Amino acid sequence: MAISTYSFTAELWEWEARASWFFVSLPEAVADEIEARYGHTAKGFGSIKVKVTVGGSRWSTSIFPDRTTYVMPVKKAVRVAEELEVGDPVQVELRIV
Repeated sequence: MAISTYSFTAELWEWEARASWFFVSLPEAVADEIEARYGHTAKGFGSIKVKVTVGGSRWSTSIFPDRTTYVMPVKKAVRVAEELEVGDPVQVELRIV
């Protein structure tokens, strides 16, 4: 399988049901392509493993299906290091692993 990298900007938001969980939603076009190419590889909860770069921060996580897209958690260490607040635009480079 070829390595796929996606770059996009998305707004940081907080999950109201679970305060202190923060995410970005992938743009629909990116989510549609990932679903078409990698949906069959999904693991528990429909998750797909990714490596992410935001600013100078890099980490491994998973993206999870939501109603119409995938969502990507943004951990506290990244939010602090990159000085991100809810509502901020986040420049993301995401690689499927």
